[in-house]
Amino acid sequence: MICAHAVRRLKPGTFEQFAQAFMPDTSNPPPGWVRFVMLRGSANENEVVTFGFFDGTMDQMQASQDAADYSDRVNAVAPYVDEVVTNGVYNIVMDLKVEGATA
Repeated sequence: MICAHAVRRLKPGTFEQFAQAFMPDTSNPPPGWVRFVMLRGSANENEVVTFGFFDGTMDQMQASQDAADYSDRVNAVAPYVDEVVTNGVYNIVMDLKVEGATA
């Protein structure tokens, strides 16, 4: 399992536009993607963290992003972004789930 994530600082007052432009198509998710999470900072509401979880290899993930025109989504949100703080892809090496948890 792979986790792709980015931390962005948005231009003030643009969160709603950013979220709408960046949100993946939930009716037809790209193959391999199993979960998407967007976080908004509680101390700084203009800081947004996005996570996508992919079940496959790095090559498969890249092919899935290419097929789903991921670069178009990144370009669509560019007008709302002041800074990309970090952007990376990680192999999940531990995934602890608490028994009985609902999340």
